[in-house]
This record gives sequence, C-alpha cells and structure tokens, in this order.
Amino acid sequence: MVWGGRHTRGGGASSKWLILLCIASFCLGMLVTNRTWIVPDSREETEAYAEKEHKEQHLQLVNDCEKKNKKTNVQAKDILSQVSKTHDAIKILDKTISTLEMELAAARAAQASSLNGSPVLIKPVGEKTEERPKAFIVIGINTAFSSRKRRYSLRETWMPQGEKIHQIEKEKGIVIRFVIGHSATPGGILDRAIDAEDAQHRDFMRLNHIEGYHELSAKTLIYFATAVAKWDADFYVKVDDDIHVNLGILGTTLARHRAKPRVYIGCMKSGPVLAQKGAKYREPEYWKFGEEGNKYFRHATGQLYAISKDLATYISINQKILHRYANEDVSLGSWFIGLDVEHIDDRSLCCGTPPDCEWKAQAGNPCVASFDWSCSGICKSIERMKDVHQRCGEGDGAVWSAVF
Repeated sequence: MVWGGRHTRGGGASSKWLILLCIASFCLGMLVTNRTWIVPDSREETEAYAEKEHKEQHLQLVNDCEKKNKKTNVQAKDILSQVSKTHDAIKILDKTISTLEMELAAARAAQASSLNGSPVLIKPVGEKTEERPKAFIVIGINTAFSSRKRRYSLRETWMPQGEKIHQIEKEKGIVIRFVIGHSATPGGILDRAIDAEDAQHRDFMRLNHIEGYHELSAKTLIYFATAVAKWDADFYVKVDDDIHVNLGILGTTLARHRAKPRVYIGCMKSGPVLAQKGAKYREPEYWKFGEEGNKYFRHATGQLYAISKDLATYISINQKILHRYANEDVSLGSWFIGLDVEHIDDRSLCCGTPPDCEWKAQAGNPCVASFDWSCSGICKSIERMKDVHQRCGEGDGAVWSAVF
C-alpha cells in the first residue's frame, strides 16, 4: 500500500508538471508563431511605407521642378517682351528725334532765306503759318507738255480722277499729282494748255522750273522740295507717266517701312558709266567715277522710287548745294551717299508687262509697278496701258479696301 501510495503522489506531481509543461510549451509555441507572423508583416509595411515615401518625395521633386520651369519660362517671356518693347521704343524715339532735327533744320532754312526754286514761303512777322496737310504718300508723276495722251491713259486706268482723286487723299492719305514746270516762255501756248487741263482735272503740281529733258535732275530736286512744302507726308514717290502702278499694293509695301526714319526704296541697280559721245545716257562727268568701264554706285531705277520724309526734307533744305548729274536717278542716289540711309531693293517695283506681271499676280506676288525695261517704260504705253491694267491691275476697289 505504501508503495502504491507513493506511486500515487508521484504520479499526481508528474501530471501537474506535465500539464504545466504543456501549457508552457503551448505559450512558447504561440509566442514563436506570433513573432514569425509579425515580422513579415512589419517588413512588408516598412517596405510599402518606404516606397510610398519615395514616391511622394519624387512627386514633390517633379512638382518643384515644374514650378521652377514655369517660373523660368514666365521670366524668360517677360524678359523677351521687355526687350521687344524697348527695341520698338528705341526705333520710335530714333524716328522722332530724326524728324525733329529735320523740322528744325527746315525752320532755320525758311527763316534764313527763300531758296531759288524753293516753295518755302516766309510769312510776315505776326502772321500765322499754315500747317501743311498730313498725308501718307505723295505721288508725283513726272510728265511733259507733249505727254497729254499719256496722262489720259493713266486717268482712264490706275489713277483716280474727278472727285475720287480728292476722296483718296482724305480717306487714304494718298496724294497724286502730275508734276510739270513751265515753258521757256511763261504764259505761252504750252503753259495755257496745261492750265486748261488742270482746271478740268485738278491733278497737277506746277513747279518753278523750266521744262527740258536734260533738266530732269533739277526737276526731281524741285519736285521733292515743293512736295515737302505742300504736304507733311510719310513718303514721297516719283513715278514716270508711262508705267502701270497698283496703288493699293504700293501703299501696303510702303507701310511696312513706316517706322524707319531714313529709307530709300526702289529697284536698285548699278549700271555702267557711259562716256561715249552721242550715247543716250551719257555721263559728261564720267571721270568722277574712276576708270573707264566703271559702274555707278547703287541707286534706284528712275521709273519709280520712294523716299521717306526725312530724306525729302534733307533734299529741300540742301537743294542749293546738291550736285546734279546728267541722269536724275543717279543724282538722287548720289545725294544719299554719306548719309545713314537704308537702301531697300524691292523687285515688285519693277515687274515686266504681261505675261510677267500676270504670272506673278497669279502666283500671289502682285506687282507694285510694271513696265518694259527695253523702253524704260511701257512700250507704246498709250495703246497698251488698258491691256496692262486689265491683266495686271489689282482691281478698282483694292486701294479703297486696303489698310495701311
């Protein structure tokens, strides 16, 4: 019994320890299991968090870069805009200063004396000086006593007539006049014929000049001086009476150069200096241009050219001392040598007659002026002007709808 009792007490203790051992093992197993589960979860969360944080930092950097780029672009645009505005302001200021200088010089010249052939009038002290009418373009058409039919061929085609010639002055600022002086016997039959024609059409500008083919340089000089005295225009144009002109395209072309102070526009050339006696365009002062066979300096061909206000004013002020060569286009070019003048070579001012001007119009490059180089104008212009106008003209309403 004793042995049995001892055995019973020992078995009870072993059972208790066994139960405790099992519980401890279970708890230990649970602890180990939980740690095994938690660690992977913690790593995944850590990696996910790190990845999320990395993405946020990347997005922040991208946003910062975009903001900086936008700010830089805005600043760059602002700088370019300011530079452009400053450049435009300088150009306007340059033109204004140049204009004021020319006006001052003109005023001094007017006060000093009335120049020979000049239209400058000196008003008595106390009498108010009339302001010149403003204009965009003054077009002087060089003509002669014998060119009556040529004048009518222009009136019937590209040149406005009647009330329209004055309407175009008011609405478009384009003044158009036939330019002519007087005969060697003032008041004679030639002058009276021009007076009668002018009374009918009111489209002449009379010059204090004796007409003559070999006096074209002097006539050109006096024309510009007279035009400057009569009108305050942006441009002064000289045209021959045997070429075709599209007024709307001429205005659009000149408007592109309106902000420039000193421009000389035409078809620039540099022909040979002719020394041979009997040659049509012989230059008596050929020796001034160097060796025989030399060419002239660049100058605009005489059929049509335009100069800005400052240059026309310069001619008016200095007309007494400007040298005149045999050819008027050469003379004009020589007056600008040594001046800060921009020469603009525009080939639309010297297109050929049909089919040349017709093809160019169809290609979207309409011409300002058309003539035949072989004739220095339109060959047989009286008979052909209407045909050239029909095939190369811009249309009768073009000049009225054009915006300058």
